[in-house]
Amino acid sequence: MGWKCTLANDFDRKKGATYQKNWGDGEMIVDDIRNISPDDMPGTPDLVWGSFPCQDLSLAGGGAGLRGDRSGTFWPFIAQIQSLKAENRAPAIVALENVVGTLTSHKGADFVAICEALEGVGYRYGALVADASLFVPQSRPRLFVIAIRNDITLAGASEGPSAPWHTTALRRAYDLLPDELQESWIWWEMPSPPKRELRFADVIEDRPGSVKWHTKSETRALLSMMSEVNLAKVETAKASGVRMVGGVYKRTRYEHGIKVQRAEVRFDNIAGCLRTPAGGSSRQLILVVEGEKIRSRLISTRETARLMGLPDSYELPATYNEAYHLTGDGVAVPVVRHIAEHILEPVMSQAKLQQRQKAIERRNSMQEGSPSY
Repeated sequence: MGWKCTLANDFDRKKGATYQKNWGDGEMIVDDIRNISPDDMPGTPDLVWGSFPCQDLSLAGGGAGLRGDRSGTFWPFIAQIQSLKAENRAPAIVALENVVGTLTSHKGADFVAICEALEGVGYRYGALVADASLFVPQSRPRLFVIAIRNDITLAGASEGPSAPWHTTALRRAYDLLPDELQESWIWWEMPSPPKRELRFADVIEDRPGSVKWHTKSETRALLSMMSEVNLAKVETAKASGVRMVGGVYKRTRYEHGIKVQRAEVRFDNIAGCLRTPAGGSSRQLILVVEGEKIRSRLISTRETARLMGLPDSYELPATYNEAYHLTGDGVAVPVVRHIAEHILEPVMSQAKLQQRQKAIERRNSMQEGSPSY
């Protein structure tokens, strides 16, 4: 089936501008979700998708959870669903996306609250964890909660958890749900995607436009920040006889009780998870090793877009930080396409079939009840 966006919303003006640059400005509203009224939401949507801020739910965040100013925007999102329901326009499907830390935030209480909220507005729900590395060369596990309206009869759902979508953390979060919430749970089922062929090295630009290669002294400085374990990885890459590309993050570690900034590299053909650049340490670097030749630099903005599954035709913001922020905050396109193909679209087909059947039944009932003369 084809999807048509009738409303898009983001609080970030710069993200809104990029959306409009790529998709036009007809449906985008750049504002706080609390300021959107039912009049801004046309018709009865098939799907409402919410990717609310992750900072308060992230393992690297402050731990405020759904009580935080940012991740707490989940609640006005639910209020918007309630307003649609009050006007008999509740969407068939509500989908939520966030970090896997959502499952354990406040010892699982925040995930319970999400399920409780969805049940409260008339939905059954289930969740899955999908790592973008199944589709693109980036380690990026994310939680997807998918809920369907109670009046939709579901066919073909799994009777229990299955790999790789239902992780140990997700099963534990399910076990923490009260019995009445477990009764509304759906174990969503999807096939595993074909084996990924794209490697991290395949997305790397030889002549990036948004960044410059480091000088030799800058590369040496980066290597000097590596522990013996990470330097051994570099030596192994040098001895491999092939071009190796590694992703590098700078992280603060404690060594002998002292804070030390270390550069940590991986050469497994997968980039580290893209994050929004709140500081120098959160920007991913790359290390290209070809025998004795080693080069380094920041990952380019186009490379980050490729790691999210965006085509090269997708227009990015002109500045590095804005483009990195955009991709680091995004959802990997092939992951969403897989979910749409195997869950969202079959559910919508079933829902529309049920609508047609109910319309036929109503028409037949009216005809049978018509007086004859």
